[in-house]
Amino acid sequence: MSKNRPSLDRINTYDKKSDDLTVIIETPKGSRSKYAYDPEIGTFTLKFVLPEGMTFPVDFGFVPSTQGEDGDPLDVIILLDEGLAVGTKVSARLVGAIEAEERERDGEWERNDRLLAVATHAHAYEKAHDLGDLNPNLLTEIEEFFTRYNKLHGKEFRVKERVDAKAAGKLVKKGIAAFDDA
Repeated sequence: MSKNRPSLDRINTYDKKSDDLTVIIETPKGSRSKYAYDPEIGTFTLKFVLPEGMTFPVDFGFVPSTQGEDGDPLDVIILLDEGLAVGTKVSARLVGAIEAEERERDGEWERNDRLLAVATHAHAYEKAHDLGDLNPNLLTEIEEFFTRYNKLHGKEFRVKERVDAKAAGKLVKKGIAAFDDA
């Protein structure tokens, strides 16, 4: 990786001009393949392939220059009209978050929230600014997907609560502080 170019996990969390949240897409909507960004080599690697008939219901990515309690950048679900390519940088606005925990194989519970954001270019979600603006069935489907996804990995996933855009913004601030302290 060139020392002149920042790693994707270290670019600005917010766009300096628009103040929109920056998101990097790891896994596109409709994909059976789960990708993850590897900062050591500056590219995306294939982590897992879902069973036939199971696909990601939404675009899934991370927020750069943040760190969650699991030690990884904060996870974010992006709502947009059409799936995006792996590695796409997206500007988005937070609409809320699913505060969740995962039970690891060792039996320990670990916090692993999912931020919910709308791409600023989304037509179908242009009026969505908070969780109440979304179809509640969509949120249930997302939560069910992550429950099944984790089960495939021998883990449990449980939702603690759904929180609004303001609370999601606080999670991002906490993630930025954790990244800066690391």
